[in-house]
Amino acid sequence: MSMKKWSLCLCLALFAFAANAQEAAIKFPKPDDSPMDALYYPLNATKVKDNSMPLIKVLYSRPQKKGREIFGILEQFDKVWRLGANENTEIYFDENVTIGDKKVKKGRYSLFAIPSKDKWTIIVNKQTDRWGAFTYDQSKDVVRVEVPIAKLDKPLEVFSMTFTDRTDGANLIMAWDTTQVSLPILFKK
Repeated sequence: MSMKKWSLCLCLALFAFAANAQEAAIKFPKPDDSPMDALYYPLNATKVKDNSMPLIKVLYSRPQKKGREIFGILEQFDKVWRLGANENTEIYFDENVTIGDKKVKKGRYSLFAIPSKDKWTIIVNKQTDRWGAFTYDQSKDVVRVEVPIAKLDKPLEVFSMTFTDRTDGANLIMAWDTTQVSLPILFKK
């Protein structure tokens, strides 16, 4: 074998060894127990081929029941909850909306809840990019709305959200274990 071929083989082998060593050194985090999910309104907005944009986008992590008692124990009554797991839940409005009797400007916000035995207080807050509710700042609340709870016939294992249509906007439905609430979000269609 000629010296050029031998040098080329040696260079390729060293390059391959360095690439493998670099790949082996990278440590990726393990998957979260409560994976992050995205929800859009309209529900199939990201799947439509007409390039329309969703009016609302929600990013939230989905904790699991895992045999635990949820409301009143894991998520204590009358205390601020991040409305999911891990980072606090965030909601983005692509246009101005009305929640409760308050106009909320287009933009990105966080969602929190205060679960109680017979109602929840849903909070739209200006703080974003936070872990949990540990640094929740009530002075940054945009709106607070009390919504009644509905009891589900059978427990829902994973915290879940979806939207339902209404003539003047959409309802953000949130449910976990045997509890479900609905937050009306109004906008012009």
